[in-house]
Amino acid sequence: MKKLNILWCSDNIVTVEKMLLMYAVNAMMQNWWDEVVVIIWGASARLVAENAVIKQRIEIAQLAGVKFEACKACADQLGVSEKLSDMGINVYGYGDRLTEILQDGENLLSI
Repeated sequence: MKKLNILWCSDNIVTVEKMLLMYAVNAMMQNWWDEVVVIIWGASARLVAENAVIKQRIEIAQLAGVKFEACKACADQLGVSEKLSDMGINVYGYGDRLTEILQDGENLLSI
């Protein structure tokens, strides 16, 4: 199985729209990857929870099969855990999982 993890830490809207979400959706629709998981971490958590355009783009990505997960510590500290969960995003402690991704040599793109 070809799996891509995308670690999303930026709150730059242009980068999110014109790279991250564009690539993630096309990667699923064009079968470049079997699975794409976007990891929401840091500043991206607030952007996702508060920006209507980004929320809409995430819904489109989810319909295309892109999975979204979020770092609970970041989301809790930014006060957005519930909003992310309401969007169907799995929010949980991510430090162990990120370490596994890195140690196991999984595909990881950081943005």
